[in-house]
Amino acid sequence: MKNSLILIYIFLLIITITTACLSSLFGVSAFITSLIMGLAVFKFLLVAFQFMELKKAHSFWKISLIITLGLIIVLIIGIK
Repeated sequence: MKNSLILIYIFLLIITITTACLSSLFGVSAFITSLIMGLAVFKFLLVAFQFMELKKAHSFWKISLIITLGLIIVLIIGIK
């Protein structure tokens, strides 16, 4: 279990570095913005389910978190 947390932590660092490289190399465009938001959602879900122990929570909380996160992302991309 401890090794899986370390691997997830390293994976989160790689995703963060990738996001920084994408934003600095390609600038601002609709596709890059959507890609970065997708990576941010993926990172948030990894942190919530692995480090915040949401994977042991009731299904209602898991589904409500995912729906709320989806609505926030749609709202952010829609405003932009």
